[in-house]
Amino acid sequence: MSDNFFFPVFTGLLEPEHVEKIGSAIWEFLWLISKVTKEVVENDETIGIVLGGRPVKNIEMSESLGYSLAKVERNISTLKKHGYITTKRTPYGNIFKVKNSKKFYKNRTLKNDGSESRKPSDLEREPSNLMERTLRFEGCNKDIKDIKDINTTRQKKYDEDSTYFKMAIYFHEKVSEVANEAGISHLIKKSNMQTWANDMRKLIEIDQVDKHQAKQVMDWVTQDSFWKTNVLSAKKLRERFMELAIKMNADKKPSQPKQKPQYDPRDKEIEFQRWIQDGNDPNDFDWSD
Repeated sequence: MSDNFFFPVFTGLLEPEHVEKIGSAIWEFLWLISKVTKEVVENDETIGIVLGGRPVKNIEMSESLGYSLAKVERNISTLKKHGYITTKRTPYGNIFKVKNSKKFYKNRTLKNDGSESRKPSDLEREPSNLMERTLRFEGCNKDIKDIKDINTTRQKKYDEDSTYFKMAIYFHEKVSEVANEAGISHLIKKSNMQTWANDMRKLIEIDQVDKHQAKQVMDWVTQDSFWKTNVLSAKKLRERFMELAIKMNADKKPSQPKQKPQYDPRDKEIEFQRWIQDGNDPNDFDWSD
């Protein structure tokens, strides 16, 4: 490997030692590295500060990577266990620090070798953006694509032919009909279909809702007398989806028909005995049903 290679953390993570330790948690680690905005030295060790110390919620990482929240939390625990990261809990999320971040790695190496200290050149300075660093790596294009996906998930624009955009349009048209009938069309006039499409993606990919079930609930909720004016966006649909699906299924269950009482000839006999006990003429008793 060339002495000028600028990203030893990346190649090091491909070694069996790290694969055995963190496995699939590599993607959470790369996500955190990509968000490093500054470095500090603590106990003679260079530490990368993620997003300048802004608290990050695990759900933010989950949605960016397209993983379940449970998987992200499990992988973060793995990274902490093996000393790849440290976290500090706050009411608004965790403050992440990445150990052994490699910005300006060449410059530190020269200092450690006892060479004269100097500022790194533009070629030696490692870019802070993970994509820029990775694109210089003469390695696997698939890795480059995967890492690019991590950084662009939030900025993703949905093509009009995409499934999620079509789902957004479908639901918006149904909601528009309800809004027009109720005289509240102004509430959805400025709806952003990209935002609606992203909520549809979260509903399917993160919440693991079946597409056919999603359509059934869309159809039902825009017909229900109560919910049709209370669910007027894709975001609200996702937030209340479980409750709506349960209510829909309950409404679809056929009501049990009232059973007609079966005829018992003994009933007439009992009625006749009471007729006599009341002092009535037995010949006047009505034996018809």
